[in-house]
Amino acid sequence: MEIWLQQQWRGISVWHLLLIPLSWCFALIVALRRYAYRLGLLKSYRLSVPVIVVGNLTVGGAGKTPAVVWLVQRLREQGFYPGVISRGYGRDSGQVLPVMADSQAASVGDEPLLLARRAACPVWVGAQRAATGAALLAAHPECDVLISDDGLQHYALQRDVEIVVVDGERQFGNGCLLPAGPLREPVRRLRDADLVLYNGLCNGAAHPGAYTMRLQGDQFINLQQSQQCRSASDFIGVPLMAVAGIGNPERFFSHLRSLGLVFESRAFADHHAFVVDDLAFESTGVVLMTEKDAVKCAAFAQSNWWYLPVQAEIEGDFLGQLLNQLRSRCG
Repeated sequence: MEIWLQQQWRGISVWHLLLIPLSWCFALIVALRRYAYRLGLLKSYRLSVPVIVVGNLTVGGAGKTPAVVWLVQRLREQGFYPGVISRGYGRDSGQVLPVMADSQAASVGDEPLLLARRAACPVWVGAQRAATGAALLAAHPECDVLISDDGLQHYALQRDVEIVVVDGERQFGNGCLLPAGPLREPVRRLRDADLVLYNGLCNGAAHPGAYTMRLQGDQFINLQQSQQCRSASDFIGVPLMAVAGIGNPERFFSHLRSLGLVFESRAFADHHAFVVDDLAFESTGVVLMTEKDAVKCAAFAQSNWWYLPVQAEIEGDFLGQLLNQLRSRCG
């Protein structure tokens, strides 16, 4: 259903027009809610350290997780001790929990688990961002900056810097708000963001002053034996099945094609809870997947399953602008 909706939201049809009145109602609710926070009618909370929010305007993935990993690594290089908080979409509770490298994705969410394994910093999950951040800081008083993953619309937590990540290919779909389109907030919301980051080349006019992020990776890691690595060239001419349960599966498939690989593909909904039968294909070829999906499949992995870690590269002086924003807002 989610994949079908993402496809439908790229254009306008009769059923979109029928949903436009609901989108107007949604837009009104979104605007009133935001103004209520601005006026203090709804309570917001400020934590004891600066907060960087990384989010997007649309439903579905835009590439926030690689951006958060990049931010953590760069901030650590600058002498900061960052922590990450997240809702943990797809998990089975809203409880505030620390995320460990050996946590279960069903309990903490797939993206937080990936972050805990890649970012080398404290990661906590919880339904309420402010309470989650307070719990992380109580457990890790050495942290001097927090990154809120996918927290753009969570105005109950005050923020010092906002980073909006945009899928360069899909951008904002048909430009409509939910349910007629994919937008959580109007596109003009970008004007209030401190930094805008396009994941991949922009398919159309980019927001003025925006930066571009590219995802790099050509080394695959075996799900059963993490010390086993293979380059993309090792899989050329091998029967392959590529699977992806992310916000934009086609981005992963396109990446594989750019590596010269030929494969069958199977797309699943974002945060899909994989089970063995999902990957029981008739062919006995190699299965390739994203790192985000691998954290959910490791418990029942086969010897011919491999995942592709990716690293973000951000052009220009994005880090310098971020540090300037932090210094100007936080002293």
